[in-house]
Amino acid sequence: MTHDGRGIASVDGKRVFIQGALPGETVCFQVTRRTRDYDEADVAQVLLAAPERVVPRCAAYARCGGCNLQHMDPAAQILAKQQILLDTLRHIGRVSPARVLPPLTGPVWAYRRKARLGVRRVRARNRVLVGFRERHAALIAEAARCEVLDETVGGRLALLATLIGELGIADHVPQIEVAVTDTLTVLVLRVMERPGAADLEALRAFGLAHQIQFWLQPKGPDSAAPIPGAFAPDQPLAYRLPEDGLAMHFRPHDFTQVNEVMNRAMVAQAMALLDPAPDERLLDLFCGLGNFTLPMARRAREVVGVEGAADLVAQARTNAEHHGLTQARFVMADLYGAAFDPPPWGAGAFDGVLLDPPRSGARAVLPAVAATGARRVVYVSCHPATLARDAGDLVRLHGFRLEAVGVMDMFPHTGHVESVALFVREDGRGA
Repeated sequence: MTHDGRGIASVDGKRVFIQGALPGETVCFQVTRRTRDYDEADVAQVLLAAPERVVPRCAAYARCGGCNLQHMDPAAQILAKQQILLDTLRHIGRVSPARVLPPLTGPVWAYRRKARLGVRRVRARNRVLVGFRERHAALIAEAARCEVLDETVGGRLALLATLIGELGIADHVPQIEVAVTDTLTVLVLRVMERPGAADLEALRAFGLAHQIQFWLQPKGPDSAAPIPGAFAPDQPLAYRLPEDGLAMHFRPHDFTQVNEVMNRAMVAQAMALLDPAPDERLLDLFCGLGNFTLPMARRAREVVGVEGAADLVAQARTNAEHHGLTQARFVMADLYGAAFDPPPWGAGAFDGVLLDPPRSGARAVLPAVAATGARRVVYVSCHPATLARDAGDLVRLHGFRLEAVGVMDMFPHTGHVESVALFVREDGRGA
């Protein structure tokens, strides 16, 4: 399999990446794109199925781009992702872990609580479509429901499409931002034209009937706000980390993990690997709104969180203040600079560092991480290739060994490979 979940075949020495094919299968396929070095294709017929093949649950799976692995048993999916991670570490980083952690798994249906859905009126059919885009086109995939979205949204795609189709501004709503917690579902409508009184009343009525809070976003993310009189429960948007007694408040556009159950498991595993002591000083880079910083602050003497987005830093400070975590301090800084002299988090040594970078990885900051003297580095990754590259740097350039690595099933039925790795100083401290 490729890193994004396609089967790999060879025809006359040329590689073919086949969506919908599993390793070991015999299939007929239809080429969708040709290049000089490889072809891309879709399965047309399965002649000999792999034992891992299952019937996709979603009626729109064949065309929707939201998922690409529903034809594979979920238990086999995560094992395949684990192998992709280990192979990538070996081939790109030229490193192997001392031990492989058991995969972290959770719900595989209705797990997704953050999403961006497309909206489009199809005039030829006199209807509006709401959902993810098609796999091979910019069109919106027609689907009455979505099996991976939280049921409060995934079970109401057809109703939402009907609602928007009846609005006067139906041609001016290109997308919907979804944010769901245990107590609140927020749908942010990107509006290119202000809705009139009748449209606002229709949105209010739908929201009250289905316990959904509608927001409008006329310009950039900062312009988003609830519509007047919108459904409003007592508790605002906040996801919970119950093991640490934390409620993490956020705005719909703030980055948060899409899978709340898996986020809790991920935070717990990261804390176990980092293993902070009450007298230690910790550093959290790419800290966002404090998803790891605040649990670290529950366990350590001092934690410094560093993030490049001002709005996330402000929210992180608010979350820390809300819980009285004065031992957490936040700094706004660009973590992609060529050098850090002095580092934006200030002088002094740290006992442990946690990294949670975007897909581009953390290479630029690794020398500064090594200079902290930290005995342990926990690296949370959303892209195995950049983790492998950075792992090679930490091992060969900065005196660490790759002690442990494991995958997390944050995005079931997709090719996303999320993982966590532990690096320990080669001198044995913290081993």
